[in-house]
Amino acid sequence: MDWLNDIPFFLLVFVRITCFFIPVPIFMMRTIPNIYKIGLSFFIALIVSLSIDHSPIPAFTGEYLVLVLKESLVGLGLGFIAFITFSAIQLAGTFIDLQSGFSMGSMYDPQSGTNVNLTGRFKNMLATLFLLSVDGHHLLIQGVLESYNWIGVGALVPSFTDGRISTFLLETFEHSFMIAFLIAAPIVFILFLVDVILGIIGKTTPQINLLVVGFPLKTGVYLIVMFLLLPGFFLILTTLFSQMFESVEDMIRIMGAA
Repeated sequence: MDWLNDIPFFLLVFVRITCFFIPVPIFMMRTIPNIYKIGLSFFIALIVSLSIDHSPIPAFTGEYLVLVLKESLVGLGLGFIAFITFSAIQLAGTFIDLQSGFSMGSMYDPQSGTNVNLTGRFKNMLATLFLLSVDGHHLLIQGVLESYNWIGVGALVPSFTDGRISTFLLETFEHSFMIAFLIAAPIVFILFLVDVILGIIGKTTPQINLLVVGFPLKTGVYLIVMFLLLPGFFLILTTLFSQMFESVEDMIRIMGAA
């Protein structure tokens, strides 16, 4: 039976796609049941394995275990590079909350399974909805499917050992940090000016209780500035998502280069 010979190849495809869905934005959310993620990975892997020409791969050998590990690293690497870029939004919210004083109100996020700040969670929800509205989840799936044109299932990846991937990860971290700073900079700067003004008022008029006046004032300024800068936030998201898709594409080319 020919289809029995295709099972090892199908399992390798299934491993890459399943590992890709573990860290990638949207699909990584814990609110999505794991059985749905596995089912989606199964049917995508089935379509891919039926549409790609391949030579028979011997199963349950030392070489096959190496290929399983390689496929896992490829899937995790592609998903993680998208996650790094998307995390800039959460990082920007952390910068803002540290300056606004909302960092004390961090709460549990069921989507990520960690404690997150209020602004970071709000911006993360907006970014997720925006990514869904522009069919970004389809582009992410298209990215992992495109990887099979560059990284063969039975081929090894030399870039795992020559340092190109680690260098690219560091560059992506740097770009994500800069984008997070650009997102947070206007609000952080304005709140810093509010702190300076409150400090001057505290020196000139010591009878004013800054603990009573300062926090409501900073909260009001924070909400007003957040509302005014909301359209610009979506413009930054457009650039951020473009960079995310380009990073995934560059990661595929680095892994696929001989």
